[in-house]
Amino acid sequence: MGNVSDTSSLFASSISREHDILMGSLYSVFCFLSLVGNCTLLLVAYHKRSTLKPAEFFIINLSISDLGMTLSLFPLAIPSSFSHRWLFGEMTCQLYAMCGVLFGLSSLTNLTALSLVCCLKVCFPNHGNKFSFSQSRLLVAGVWCYASVFAVGPLARWGRYSAEPYGTACCIDWHAPNHELWALSYILCLFIFCYALPCTIIFLSYAFILLTVRGSRQAVQQHVSPQTKTTNAHTLIVKLSVAVCIGFLGAWTPYAVIAMWAAFGDATEVPPTAFALAAVFAKSSTIYNPMVYLLCKPNFRECLCRDTSLLRHMIYRGSPQPQEHFGSDSRRNKDITASTRFSNGQQESYGACLNGTENTALFQLASPQNTASILTGSTYAEVTVQQLVDKQQPDFL
Repeated sequence: MGNVSDTSSLFASSISREHDILMGSLYSVFCFLSLVGNCTLLLVAYHKRSTLKPAEFFIINLSISDLGMTLSLFPLAIPSSFSHRWLFGEMTCQLYAMCGVLFGLSSLTNLTALSLVCCLKVCFPNHGNKFSFSQSRLLVAGVWCYASVFAVGPLARWGRYSAEPYGTACCIDWHAPNHELWALSYILCLFIFCYALPCTIIFLSYAFILLTVRGSRQAVQQHVSPQTKTTNAHTLIVKLSVAVCIGFLGAWTPYAVIAMWAAFGDATEVPPTAFALAAVFAKSSTIYNPMVYLLCKPNFRECLCRDTSLLRHMIYRGSPQPQEHFGSDSRRNKDITASTRFSNGQQESYGACLNGTENTALFQLASPQNTASILTGSTYAEVTVQQLVDKQQPDFL
């Protein structure tokens, strides 16, 4: 009975019900945005898979790890927050914590690998231009293996998983290093190899890129000038990667600071509300990657716009269209929805993302024009019915 009561108290929320409801509401918003954003990013990447560059594999892998965290954590954290306690038992708590560590470390390690690849391409273009798809796949596999070592460790008694101090979620037991040597060694390795080292590599990689760009204009132009389409994409990936890294590290740093405070200080002095607030920031990291790349990367944005236009056209084709009558002969247009043929013989294009300033005339054409063939000698021309009314043609057939 003592163990039951201990477990019950361990999984009871230690923050106010109002704070739990706020956390559950924020998690619900994060879950929705992450699902929509990451699924859309993966769909866009699938549609442009034939033109993907090796560095973009890390963007896709980051989206996969964010989606994995969303699907494994939020469905358990949201109802627990609203219920003011952890609902799913000890075993599920262990799996929940393992998934959180696995996908979180995978995302950080993936960003570290991406920063190294960007540094290689900008600072050492002779070697960076040889970076291949097989090498990127190998690095992605290494990212998952690296994260798996630290995620499985607590299940093998190197470290420990337990309930979060605020009670409605699970993670690494940050109180264990105060009285267990193995837990202390795990936390030390985790802090050094999964936070301090990756952050240092990311910082040095982008600092080296900045110094190279400022100090050697000729070296940068060798990377960005000769092959405009390919090399400009690499430069853009560098900028967007910096933005994603800043967002990700900004989200996880508060949690890392609070965790180190609990692990190497007096854990009883850390307020549960601080852990809860840091956890909210950490879980928001799943929405930054799709937000940055879908909104700021031109080829991803264009592909998304094209897919959206195609979907809109498919919906338009599936809806019933009003029949139009022209003049006294009351003839109906044939298959307006399939293809609208204008008097100049061109077809209206729904697949491309039209630019409003360049295609104003197309948007102003609300309905197709009725045309007729005019025989003039041995040739015929196609004109509109309105032109026939204005000019009475004796050769009208």
